[in-house]
Amino acid sequence: MIDPGDTAWLLVSTALVLLMTPALALFYGGMVRRKNVLSTLMYSLAAIPVVSVLWLLYGYSLSFGPSHGGLIGDLSLVGLGSLATEAHGTVPSLAFCAFQMMFAVITPALISGAFAERMKFSAYLAFVVAWCTLVYFPVAHWVWAEGGWLLELGALDFAGGTVVHLTAGASALVCALMVGKRLKYPQERPLPHNLTMTLTGAGLLWFGWFGFNAGSALSSGWLAATAFMATHLGAAGGALGWLAVEWWHRGKPTALGLASGVVAGLVAITPAAGYVTLVAAALIGLLSAMVCYVAVLAKYRFGYDDSLDAFGVHGVGGLTGALLTGVFARQRVFPGAAGAVGADGLLAGHPRLLGLQLLACVVSAAYAVVLTVGILKVIDRLIGLRVSTADEREGLDLTQHGEDGYAG
Repeated sequence: MIDPGDTAWLLVSTALVLLMTPALALFYGGMVRRKNVLSTLMYSLAAIPVVSVLWLLYGYSLSFGPSHGGLIGDLSLVGLGSLATEAHGTVPSLAFCAFQMMFAVITPALISGAFAERMKFSAYLAFVVAWCTLVYFPVAHWVWAEGGWLLELGALDFAGGTVVHLTAGASALVCALMVGKRLKYPQERPLPHNLTMTLTGAGLLWFGWFGFNAGSALSSGWLAATAFMATHLGAAGGALGWLAVEWWHRGKPTALGLASGVVAGLVAITPAAGYVTLVAAALIGLLSAMVCYVAVLAKYRFGYDDSLDAFGVHGVGGLTGALLTGVFARQRVFPGAAGAVGADGLLAGHPRLLGLQLLACVVSAAYAVVLTVGILKVIDRLIGLRVSTADEREGLDLTQHGEDGYAG
């Protein structure tokens, strides 16, 4: 039976998750140079129409259609026509479909932070289509769809730590390595041109993330309230953790550090939001931000150019959050709930969950890495991945889009 309250909350959450992609555009856009701000915004915003059409045509069907061996859905839901009068629990199936579509939209946009300021826009569009089809849709099925093999094993991912952030982060590292470094990097490390834009984006991401996590309860009750509070406290813990380690390491807390810590905390609490206590949520954010800070510094040590730290924050944060879910998770029964939520983790005396979380992370990341290598090789051969040296010097706004973000 359709519940109006649950439906209303899920539709609002869907809009909040959609807002996260323009918020990501602002977050990333402020961190690049002036000559590349529009191209960076375009990476995120263009993902919305491209992935939405893929979702309509076959993405939802492959992700959430009847399972084939726990690996992939079938094509029975192509075009979504049959969903119009169906229910998914207490909400219309189309509401659930729309909510999940927004997750698919933002995931390839996250990857763009790894190759900002140097990838052809045409190559990016081809990458989005191929990556969503071959990586995102299958992994979403494994983890979230009825019959998905990782879901059946008992791995937990409340709102996308593995499906969204870990797969995107692992693929981002591959992209950074295969597309190559920006000109004169690391001898010259380009400075953000507009941190005001980045902080605005971080604030909007924080706001939208309530839909991302609390909306994943698919209802407006106890579980949503728990995930809502865990999300906020995870972000707060992340901000404090990053500022603390940065202040100790660099001698000064930075605005970019605050924004990065908020996002790192949000990433890390995503897989755990409905499964951990509020104290654990704050700890997960705190610890993960510290780990992500070290991961961001690692790119200078190892010499790869992850332009906007897509791997350092989303990949490492998603991995850390997923593993800490296996440590802190507690099974609970909420009043009126049909059954128990989550599972007991390591601290509750059940190390098996941590093992399952590790398995899900390793398999998902390895799969994303292998497929991303193949996708990039094919695109490079067909149309080329990278703009010319002259175009990179002039800036992608003019050479790729014929516009100037700050004309006049």
